[in-house]
Amino acid sequence: MSFDLPALPDRWKYTPLEQLAQKNSVTYGVVQPGAALTDGVPIVRVNNFKDGHIEMADLMRIAPEIEAKYNRTRLQGGEVLLTVVGSVGQVAVVPPSLRGFNVARAVAVIHPVSTIEPEWIAFCLRSPLSQHLLASRANTTVQTTINLKDLRALPIPLPPAVERKKIAAILGAIEDRITLLREGNATLEAIAQALFKSWFVDFDPVRAKREGRVPDGMDERTAALFPNGFEGAELGLVPTGWRLTTLAGAYEINPKRTLRKGAPAPYVDMASVSTVGHSVESVVPRAMGSGSKFQNGDSLLARITPCLENGKSAFVDFLESDQVGWGSTEFVVLRPRPPLPSFHGYLLCRHSAFREFAIQSMSGTSGRQRVANDVLARYIIACPSEAVANAFAEIVEPLQAKITGNHTQLTVLADMRDTLLPRLISGRLRLSEAEALVA
Repeated sequence: MSFDLPALPDRWKYTPLEQLAQKNSVTYGVVQPGAALTDGVPIVRVNNFKDGHIEMADLMRIAPEIEAKYNRTRLQGGEVLLTVVGSVGQVAVVPPSLRGFNVARAVAVIHPVSTIEPEWIAFCLRSPLSQHLLASRANTTVQTTINLKDLRALPIPLPPAVERKKIAAILGAIEDRITLLREGNATLEAIAQALFKSWFVDFDPVRAKREGRVPDGMDERTAALFPNGFEGAELGLVPTGWRLTTLAGAYEINPKRTLRKGAPAPYVDMASVSTVGHSVESVVPRAMGSGSKFQNGDSLLARITPCLENGKSAFVDFLESDQVGWGSTEFVVLRPRPPLPSFHGYLLCRHSAFREFAIQSMSGTSGRQRVANDVLARYIIACPSEAVANAFAEIVEPLQAKITGNHTQLTVLADMRDTLLPRLISGRLRLSEAEALVA
């Protein structure tokens, strides 16, 4: 198969991908996975790809006896994965932690030969040239599909080994910084979620005081804010002085916001909302049409299948003061009423019991099920005293601000990587210039 390719520097050459992979190793994964299990072999699907890495949320697990039929694509670590059905062209290098996993039919597995770094192949596959070549040959009759024959024939630019390793090191250094920020954000959010559950779901500080213990990890000033017992309420037991209420009583659901029809405003689509983390990937200006409206401090919850099941949620912290943005009609906008802090809304969206309630409450035709606002409104939450709510805010708001700052840095680094990538792997940017940019 012929390709119209740009010229390369001296001593560089194009090599078909299959020549850089082990024999017969460019193939796809499990064709018939069977029913999903709670305890089985994890498989990587298209929805698990995110900006060059594999998200562990929402992994499908299949029966070991089914997975055993596809041992050719069982992961060991160091393979390159490429999505070839649906959202095609997404790439990731398999980390050692995924050893023993497998992949779905929509994911191709590439085993590089020992002399070629998997990172180099991954960078090349993510380049605009490779993405264009693959897209131009994709079958779009029913669902976008990349043929393995075309993938194997894909030309990969190959500089001399010394240059190749230096280029991979430059791009890899940026990737490492992005990974550190991403992992740091995951840790910070896990802390906030654990605190939310401990204080407002499990009531750990109250139980500790009732048993005469000092609440774990809590100073005396904060511990003094919590009661040392529970009292009965119509809806169940609640810490003394707190109240149980419905979501409608503690939150504004789709609060009234004003945007003039046709006026340009920041827009968020469903694809820009992640299944992990509160940050939005892309905000673009768009003339106001029909959709949800939100301001800083609101939380967005996807209410339609499969986005709700996948956990798509976000915290709005990317607008100017008093600015109104808008987005998909399939977002439910949640805003806690005082004394609850605004980030309480996002943490509630991520809380497993709330998500399960929303998922089980969906209705509608198959494939278009969604949860109704009036059903969400009936969810029961514990509303603490103002002092406890303020103490919670003092802890989680700095965490949220740090996550936002890290995400901003991450975005800058990703933009730098994406700018350097095509210039480096085509030889159009000198190594010394690239090294100076990332120093």
